[in-house]
Amino acid sequence: MRRTTVTLSSAGFALLAGALLSGATVPAQTVGVLQAPGGQTATQPSAAAAGGQQGGRVALTLKSAIEMALRNSKDIQIAKLQASMAQHASQVSKALFLPNVYAGSGAGYTYGIPETPGGRAPSLFSLTYTEEVFNEPLKGQGKELEEQARSQRIVLEDVKNSVIVRTAMAYLELGKVRHSLELLRAEQESADKILQVTQERQGEGYELPVEVTKAQLTKAQVTQRVLQLEGREDELEVFLQGQLGLGQEQAIEVTPEELPGEAEQEGANLIAVAMQNNVGLLLAESDVRAKQFRLKGEKRGNLPTLEAVSTYSVLASFNNYSEFYKKFQRNNFNAGVQVQVPIFSAKTREDIGLAQINLQTAQATLASKKTQVSAEVRQKTRHLRERDAAKEVARLELQLAQQNIGVLQTQFGEGKVNLRELERARLEESEKWMAFLDANFQRQQAQLDLLKTAGQLDKVWQ
Repeated sequence: MRRTTVTLSSAGFALLAGALLSGATVPAQTVGVLQAPGGQTATQPSAAAAGGQQGGRVALTLKSAIEMALRNSKDIQIAKLQASMAQHASQVSKALFLPNVYAGSGAGYTYGIPETPGGRAPSLFSLTYTEEVFNEPLKGQGKELEEQARSQRIVLEDVKNSVIVRTAMAYLELGKVRHSLELLRAEQESADKILQVTQERQGEGYELPVEVTKAQLTKAQVTQRVLQLEGREDELEVFLQGQLGLGQEQAIEVTPEELPGEAEQEGANLIAVAMQNNVGLLLAESDVRAKQFRLKGEKRGNLPTLEAVSTYSVLASFNNYSEFYKKFQRNNFNAGVQVQVPIFSAKTREDIGLAQINLQTAQATLASKKTQVSAEVRQKTRHLRERDAAKEVARLELQLAQQNIGVLQTQFGEGKVNLRELERARLEESEKWMAFLDANFQRQQAQLDLLKTAGQLDKVWQ
């Protein structure tokens, strides 16, 4: 099986670097010629911004990746089937209040009074019509099922949100991993130079063997991290291929992007939004409504029930009707209503008690969920601010490391520092770069988590 590669262009990384270090937002559709690492120029293809496909390569933006995942996710397909199944189930009780016509036959040999096991007269052909006109417990059960069908559509939206989060996180992490790999491969070059210089100085008697061992350890550690990130890259690429419905032979190209800043709001506003849009709350509210419908119907179980009925039957003379009845008539028709008035029903009393307990449980769950969502929004808002602060610290540390390299390069040109010190500074800058990428990704994770809790994930890809 051929290994599929996922690439992130050097131009894209240069664009992300400048935007992130300046605190700006990277637009999802940017095209241009940018300075890549090493002083080379690289062109960002417009196909990547548009989510285009050339040959076996698929260039995707974050928005196009999410849209593909929503179209191809197996989880969403299953949720749609479950929602459809719940909708059909809700129509079962409702169908009893619609006309129901049945045809059949009860013909057979009779000895003595003609009757069937059901108590009706045997007939060559029969036609029966039934329709519930007034039955409050049955009506309450039907409304409960209808509300449960609506809640299943809320579950479908929750599944879509989960797909959006998983796809967005895999897409963003893949960009981070690809950038980190480029940095680590540059680190390998610096580690090789440091090892070479240290070995030469040891041979001249200026360094101890322990310094050579330290340089070898640094090189081995960089190689180990490269292998780890390559494995993570492969995992993410396979996951995205499955989510997006792509074949294993199709390579994916991602572009560095930032989540929309307008998705963030003040804590109080976000709590109010979450109270209206949080999926868990919507489901809890729907469950309360369903239980209210059921209790209302059960409480009316002491009222009479009314059912419209009619029958038409064709009787046969060989069933000995003339021996037991004064007159035999082949065609018979009956129509009317069947009324049942409950005098004493222990079942109705217990049904009411059960419905009350179920409603109280649902109401308690809803109250608990409101408190939980409010606390989660506050906690996740604080966590996002902490991630913002950590990102700013990482940005300043990276900026300081870059300024330090500029100073050392000047001193190296003047002969004040050697090559090993300069390469060590480059290693430190690369480490700060990866720390900044990790901090930025952790902030994106926190932002997505907050958006999902507040029910605002649609802002990620609109």
